[in-house]
Amino acid sequence: MAKGNMNPKVDWFFNKAKKWQEEFDRLRTIVLDCGLTEELKWGCPCYTLEGNNIVLIHGFKEYCALLFMKGALLKDAKGILIQQTENVQVARQIRFTDLEEIVHLESTLKSYIKEAIKLEKAGVKAPLKKTSEFKMPEEFKNVLDETPALKKAFNALTPGRQRGYLLYFSSAKQAKTREARIEKYMPQILKGKGLED
Repeated sequence: MAKGNMNPKVDWFFNKAKKWQEEFDRLRTIVLDCGLTEELKWGCPCYTLEGNNIVLIHGFKEYCALLFMKGALLKDAKGILIQQTENVQVARQIRFTDLEEIVHLESTLKSYIKEAIKLEKAGVKAPLKKTSEFKMPEEFKNVLDETPALKKAFNALTPGRQRGYLLYFSSAKQAKTREARIEKYMPQILKGKGLED
């Protein structure tokens, strides 16, 4: 393993892992062999090039994964990249359920990581959907039309904060839930704050 590139601050993630321990260790070795810098971001090992995020290791109940930050731009010759949800625009995962899958795909993983590094070095940017392309729930549209101060405050938010609200409001399946969410977050919007502020 490329021990020299290991960041001791990230060790706790690998040490605390009850599930996927062997898989995480192997993924760590593969990624570090590609010369990236290991950091801890969002509570996960994140591998960067000159401060730019390239790939992240994370685990779930059903699988562990490598998350490529610009995965949608990779060629994906093997057809193994997965879009987590329809709202994820650029990031893509490669999922694993056992160590053998990782061992079997090691050379492929390295080639995907190297391709991701090339894209980053070339400064390739992923085209993102504009806020106006996100679905606005009818309930929210009605409230904005009825409350000019709220509409003005919402329009003054950054595009990222606007998208956060639109995704959160529209993800509720029932109108009653959408209305409750809108009601709850109106004060936040009026204060110019995002969902997480």
